[in-house]
Amino acid sequence: MFKTHEDLPPATMTSESSRANKTGNWRAFRPILDRDKCNKCYICWKFCPDAAVLILEDGYVEFDLDFCKGCGICETECSKKAITLVPEEFEVQI
Repeated sequence: MFKTHEDLPPATMTSESSRANKTGNWRAFRPILDRDKCNKCYICWKFCPDAAVLILEDGYVEFDLDFCKGCGICETECSKKAITLVPEEFEVQI
């Protein structure tokens, strides 16, 4: 078990390339974290292909919805099932 995100091995994708473009506006689902289930393992941070998982000062994670595409990798990789994808609410403009 890793004590902090600094202890994790390097990610396979660089966050710089992913964070160059805001792409979260077409997301169909958004991740929600259940802090009661989260054990701060940072696996969601490690596997996020868009560098949209941020580690907060208190050690919990937050999702940067400007970059999150709602792919569900964080939900799939979370062994504690602390992340749930919920449908995104869209405002319909007529």
